[in-house]
Amino acid sequence: MASGAGGHPGRTVHRRQDEQRTLLTGWFSFPDGEATAGDVLALHRVEDVLRRSGSGAAYDVAWSPGFRPDGLHLEDVRPERYGRLVFVCGPLHGPQIERLHRRFAHCVRIAVGVSVIDPGSPAVTGFHRVLARDAPPAAPVLDLAAGAPALPARPVVGVVLTHGQHEYGRARRHDAVAREVTAWLHGRDCARLELETRLDTRDWRLCATPAQLQSVLARLDLVVTDRLHGMVLALRAGTPALAVDPVAGGAKVTAQARACGWPALVPAERLAPAELDRWWDWCLTSGRAAARRLGDAFAADAGRDGAEALPAVLRPPRAG
Repeated sequence: MASGAGGHPGRTVHRRQDEQRTLLTGWFSFPDGEATAGDVLALHRVEDVLRRSGSGAAYDVAWSPGFRPDGLHLEDVRPERYGRLVFVCGPLHGPQIERLHRRFAHCVRIAVGVSVIDPGSPAVTGFHRVLARDAPPAAPVLDLAAGAPALPARPVVGVVLTHGQHEYGRARRHDAVAREVTAWLHGRDCARLELETRLDTRDWRLCATPAQLQSVLARLDLVVTDRLHGMVLALRAGTPALAVDPVAGGAKVTAQARACGWPALVPAERLAPAELDRWWDWCLTSGRAAARRLGDAFAADAGRDGAEALPAVLRPPRAG
């Protein structure tokens, strides 16, 4: 069924010109469905094909309200506006797809880039054509996402936040800082990666050694953090850090930024989107070279951290 017909081969459908519009659907369209990166890239591939096809390429996309609250939602669609329905990607099974067949019975229905598990199920046979990516016994074809149009690179941002540090008492602003920073990050067009400086040899989701964490930090474009070690370890790896001090009046994050000579620091009292935006832009431009210089300086000059004085302090006092 890689390119074969569904349950209605050879059907002739007569419709007016204004009924030639196509509705693009998929699992990303259902109210209880999910929008995966692969599904959306598959949709982009289909959209690109339709745009390049010329005449008859007018289409709309139906989105799940949970993913695109401001988009066109399947439940609000007027089926009579469409003469064709295309289902993109994912497995062909289940009552949601069967309902599509009933609701859009007047449309020519086509599935593309899909997996066919049971060729005889109503979810499959309801389509006029099924252009499958895998279906027994045909050979599989490439997934639609593989050939989707190229995407521009986005900054990869590590996020290292803490909700603890109760030793600061009434000066703590940690919860408010975390809320404001994450709300601001939600509006940035970037790939976010939540990280922990805490090591754990039993939890696969956490790094077990400092070397593992450093390997992650070195591959990022930026670290956003309200932790001292979130900032220091990022700079050690040569990655710029946008640091926020979560303690009113400034505490160890501010002190360490001063010791490092690192300017991208926002006090809790001045935390605002405009201030975060300003340092974001700096970190992703001039801050890249500044962080690399600091990382090199850390490796070359470790004498400023006080450790070299330890042997003298540990020596027993001479007898008088």
